[in-house]
Amino acid sequence: MATVLSISSQVARGHVGLSATRFALERLGHEVWDLPTILLSNHPGYARFAGEAVDAMAMARMLGALQDNGWLSQVDGVLTGYMPSAAHVVVAAELIGWVRSHAPEALVLCDPALGDDPKGIYIDIAAAEAIRSELLPLSDIASPNRFELEWLTGHAIANESEALVAAEVLGQPHLLATSIPGPAPDRLLNLHVGLDTASKTDVERRQKAPHGTGDLMAALFFGHVLDGRDSAQSLALATAGIEAVLAASVGADELRLVQTQIDWAAPAPWPVLEVDAAA
Repeated sequence: MATVLSISSQVARGHVGLSATRFALERLGHEVWDLPTILLSNHPGYARFAGEAVDAMAMARMLGALQDNGWLSQVDGVLTGYMPSAAHVVVAAELIGWVRSHAPEALVLCDPALGDDPKGIYIDIAAAEAIRSELLPLSDIASPNRFELEWLTGHAIANESEALVAAEVLGQPHLLATSIPGPAPDRLLNLHVGLDTASKTDVERRQKAPHGTGDLMAALFFGHVLDGRDSAQSLALATAGIEAVLAASVGADELRLVQTQIDWAAPAPWPVLEVDAAA
């Protein structure tokens, strides 16, 4: 069991941000401490929503209390997600520094939740730039979708080869890129690129998927890595978990996460193919 400190958005209804990652990580057997960057009634993609960002200074004080109580030394992993402002990114970066001063082996996953297809960028541009310059360099794993990887690197991505080029430009120790266009119009790839290896899973392109899929994928992959599995095994299990949830969520406006927990917590591994990153 690992202890994960997760920083992201939180909703009262639905499974996005912390409302997805906490349950997923806990169901995999990990202890999770949540620190919301913004509190919302529901995902803002609906006709109506309400809520507001948590003051960045208040977040810093809460983290300071965790630090002063001596608890940050217990953290094995940090997962960062939605950041509403550059000030929130600064707080997250400071947290990572504190954690690593006590636990140098702690792993950090940055889910750069800054945009998607077809909407494009959906956070403040200063926050997006701060994620790129401040959080990614501190992270062991980054989990962008196709749009985010393209934006972060400035390299167009329309296929696997272009995604591999962008991965090299980004230069993360481990990159988990999702929604990469596959070999056929009805296929998508989840691509892991490490320092020495690369692998992929091939999945169906769905016309519509509930919000929170990227949050869940990041949490499942991170949870399996923290359990000691290698990247290919973690990719296989995370992909299988996501596919189980999506298959059960057809026609739903939210991920059916609770109803499908038996299926995604311990699924049969999805087929994984090796990738020639040098090609």
